[in-house]
Amino acid sequence: MVIVMQEGASEAQIQHVIDRLVAHGFNVHRSTGESHTVLGAVGLHRDFDHRDFELLDGVREVMRITQPFKLASRQFRPEGTIVDLGRGIKIGGPEVVVAAGPCSVESREQIFQVAECVAKAGAKILRGGAFKPRTSPYAFQGLGEEGLKILAEVREVYGLKIVTEALDEGGVPTLFRAWASPA
Repeated sequence: MVIVMQEGASEAQIQHVIDRLVAHGFNVHRSTGESHTVLGAVGLHRDFDHRDFELLDGVREVMRITQPFKLASRQFRPEGTIVDLGRGIKIGGPEVVVAAGPCSVESREQIFQVAECVAKAGAKILRGGAFKPRTSPYAFQGLGEEGLKILAEVREVYGLKIVTEALDEGGVPTLFRAWASPA
């Protein structure tokens, strides 16, 4: 559920709504913007009537949200989200940021050729998988840590941000090792 407070709602009114939500078993995420405060109430309450909150002082609007990703919705975060990747690359702002590249890193030569094309075309991010899980053990499984080292080298040469994957949490240290020491 998303509750939008009226412009100028007092802190006491906002806290009263938060307290009522918590009393009903919700986790509350507060987002205070320039003109409104938005409260995201997270929790599954089938027998709960969200209209009870419409009558509370300071409440402008109450919306029951049934779609997934409530906290990323425009109702909860109308100002949008900007993710700063560094080096002037911001996703979510007015500039279109392009990530491009192959499904997998197959060789040093291949990924350097792709990176050159990606950089010349104006993309800011190179994507390429170092690990490629397949159902057949005889199919190409990716270059693994060697692929990560190649991606780290490409990052340094072309100044591109890199998107790749770890297959599970055990692969995260491998990512950091490869990033720390380019080939």
